[in-house]
Amino acid sequence: MDESRRAAKDWVAGYLRAWTSNDPAEIGALFAERAEYRFDAFSDPVVGREAIVAEWLRRQDAAESWTFEHEVVACEGDLAVVEGVTRYTDGRAYSNLWVFRLAADKTATSFTEWWMDQSNPS
Repeated sequence: MDESRRAAKDWVAGYLRAWTSNDPAEIGALFAERAEYRFDAFSDPVVGREAIVAEWLRRQDAAESWTFEHEVVACEGDLAVVEGVTRYTDGRAYSNLWVFRLAADKTATSFTEWWMDQSNPS
């Protein structure tokens, strides 16, 4: 496995731990100081680690309310793409595409969530 794919897999594992814990330190450790996070593909980004943590916590999911199946489908240099499916215990399901860039220290400098509600296909 090449270094960029390993870094992407490790970062996603950290993301899943943070998603489960909603611990501000775990969330913050994922992102560079001036990172940009788009919670959906068409919104303005949330900029900066502290702002990302605050917005994440505002939107947080309870740990036992979801499952996430995923695969790192592409890596090129600092860019990674993850395809996944989020299933919530209330029956909602979303197809996901995550696009992110990692700095040399393995924190994300940008992260964009593309999600599609499986109950409302286009």
